[in-house]
Amino acid sequence: MDNKKASRNKFFKRIKKSDPKNLDTVIHQLHDEAFKKINCLDCANCCKTVGPLWTKRDRQRVSKHLGYEVLDFEKSYLKIDEEGDYVLQQLPCPFLIEDNKCGIYAVRPSACADYPHTSRPKQKQILQLTEFNSNICPAVESIVESMEIIYLKNSKRRLRI
Repeated sequence: MDNKKASRNKFFKRIKKSDPKNLDTVIHQLHDEAFKKINCLDCANCCKTVGPLWTKRDRQRVSKHLGYEVLDFEKSYLKIDEEGDYVLQQLPCPFLIEDNKCGIYAVRPSACADYPHTSRPKQKQILQLTEFNSNICPAVESIVESMEIIYLKNSKRRLRI
């Protein structure tokens, strides 16, 4: 593990342990700030490196949109992973098209629509996911860097976080 990842891992352990009461508010504000500056179409790392979990509803919606029977869609694009979840057979995502756009954007899986999950409530419950996503998504990296400044500064002042 390189120094940055080790330092980030230590930071997330401190955040989980300290249980800041304003965590959702802070992350949501930083999320809004990050996405004012960062355009997902400049990157698409999420589509290139990690695939979404496909719910039953996702599979039904996308297969209908593409004109497939659900089973045929699943056989063509998905597999069941070791945890029993439906995931893409290959990466990058087969629906990623030119200019980093999504060929099924209007009906994309809910996990894609919610990515990088930093606008969701109850952020403490998904801090491990946020830490993981900070290595993939420039917006999450920016959010976490700002969190480190906010929370480490506060802890040095001995403020309760």
